[in-house]
Amino acid sequence: MRFLVGGIVVSLFSALGDSLKPKSFAGLFGAAPSVALVTLALTINADGASYASIEARSMIAGSAAFLIYAWAVCYALYRWRVRVLPITAGLLLGWFAVAFTIWSISLK
Repeated sequence: MRFLVGGIVVSLFSALGDSLKPKSFAGLFGAAPSVALVTLALTINADGASYASIEARSMIAGSAAFLIYAWAVCYALYRWRVRVLPITAGLLLGWFAVAFTIWSISLK
């Protein structure tokens, strides 16, 4: 059931992304938002709303940390013209630290 509902929602978000201009937005709607919504809906059904709210806060913390990570990678690559692998691998530790900090604060 999870795969069926997830596939349908991913397809709907993908169609939405294809209808927008510029086409670079298509990837934004292709996977992550639809999978997150399906996961939350199934979690509410299986474990209740309070557990799903903790998962939703974790998703928000992770996405906020990813936004900071993506900005830092772009800045470092543009500013210092360094190799991609060391920067992306090194900044993953920063992503984890930011995500864990936001998640910890949001639970209080």
